[in-house]
Order: sequence, then structure tokens, then C-alpha cells
Amino acid sequence: MMSALWIILPYSAFACFALGHLWRYRYDRFGRPEPGPDAGRLERLGPNLFRIGVAGAVLARTTDMLAARPGPHTWIHTAVTVVELAAQPLAILGALLLIVPPLITAVPRSRVSWLDRCTLPVLAAVALSRVAITFAAGPGAGENLIEDTLFVWFRSLFTPHPTAETMLHAPPMFQARGLILLLLIAIWPYTRLGGTFAGPLVRLAHRLAAEHRLPQRFPVRARVWTGPRPVAGAGRSAGRFPDMQAGPGRGNSI
Repeated sequence: MMSALWIILPYSAFACFALGHLWRYRYDRFGRPEPGPDAGRLERLGPNLFRIGVAGAVLARTTDMLAARPGPHTWIHTAVTVVELAAQPLAILGALLLIVPPLITAVPRSRVSWLDRCTLPVLAAVALSRVAITFAAGPGAGENLIEDTLFVWFRSLFTPHPTAETMLHAPPMFQARGLILLLLIAIWPYTRLGGTFAGPLVRLAHRLAAEHRLPQRFPVRARVWTGPRPVAGAGRSAGRFPDMQAGPGRGNSI
């Protein structure tokens, strides 16, 4: 029964991730997480810092997971570790700049949900659990346990035969790390951070589609004067429409 949970929980988290993005698109088209025009320069850096940090951390862990081999660590592992150590603080700082200002100002248009309030603790737990599993059994032993448990289990989820036994017999700290990552995946689309990556892509797709349907050389809306035609010599109104000259026999209609 416990081994089945390590198969049911990850696929449930993946389903929440996919369905959440679909719901978010239908709900608000991934509303902009960027600060308003009255925000400071440091606050405006929040979305970019978060994107760089998350992209670097995910790319580093994916590379480390795919390149994991038995034996001594190579230069790839060292480079991945350096990138991850630099990316995680950027991601947390960007999340702080995205979530904390709305919490402080409490502007009605930028209300923060209870899931947004849980985002920062979850991100902090992700970073702290990474440090804990790395140095709990020593720097070298911790990395080997990660490769033998979390990496093997996560890779197997994308195969026809997932192996839940690796996590069932893993140390409790490694099990907690896996559960924290699944929680972050499940709640991601429903928080303010859900639009940081999908939002720009959706807006770019809409812009390209609009340009394809309506080329820029055609005006979107033309102003047409439908009122009476001005009569020459009728006070100040005669000079308002220089292209509409009244003449003998033309009357007052267009």
C-alpha cells in the first residue's frame, strides 16, 4: 500500500500541474505577476530574478539526474552544483519580491490567496531539504543516496514500470524531500508564480495570432464622421472640417 502511494502521489501532482495551467488560462489568461507602474526598481526585478533562478535550478537538477553515473563525480556534477547554488538564492529572492509587496500593501486588485502565502514556506523547504539531504550523511554519501533514491524514482515515473520501492526504503529525509517537491508541483499553477513562465508565452502566442489575422498595415478602427455637413460661413464650425467644403447645390448631407 505504501509503495503505491509513491506512484499515485506523483501522477496526481502532475495532473494538478497540467489541469491547473488549463484552469488558469481559462480563468485569467495567466494575469501578469509583474509589479505595477508605481513599483520600485528592485521590485521590478522580482519576475526576472525568479525566472532565472528557477530555470537555472531546474536545468541543473535535470542535467545532474540524466548524467548520473556510478563512480566518482565528474566535472559535470561540479558545474551543476555551482549553478544550483547560484540559482536557488535568485529564485527565493525573486519570489520574495513577487509575493511580499502585495502582502504588505494589501491592495484589493492584488490580493494574495492562501496558496500564495504557502508558496514562500514551500520554496524555503525545497532549498533547505536540498542542503539537508546533501550534507546529512556527508557530502559524498549524500550525493550517492540522491542518485540511488530520488533520481532513480523520478526517472522511473516516465517509464511504463515506475519503481516505488526505491523511495519506500529511502531515509525519511529523502522521502520528505520527494513529498515537498510534489507539493510544489501540485500548487504551482494556482499561485502568483504560475504565470511567470506560462504568462509571457501565452501573451506572445496571442500577439502573433492577432498579427496573423490582422496585419499592421490595416487600421484596427476608423473614425467616420456621421453628423451633418458644415455649411460655409456658419460661424466657427466652418473651419473644423477643411476637407468638407460646402458649395452651391450640395446641401447639408454627406
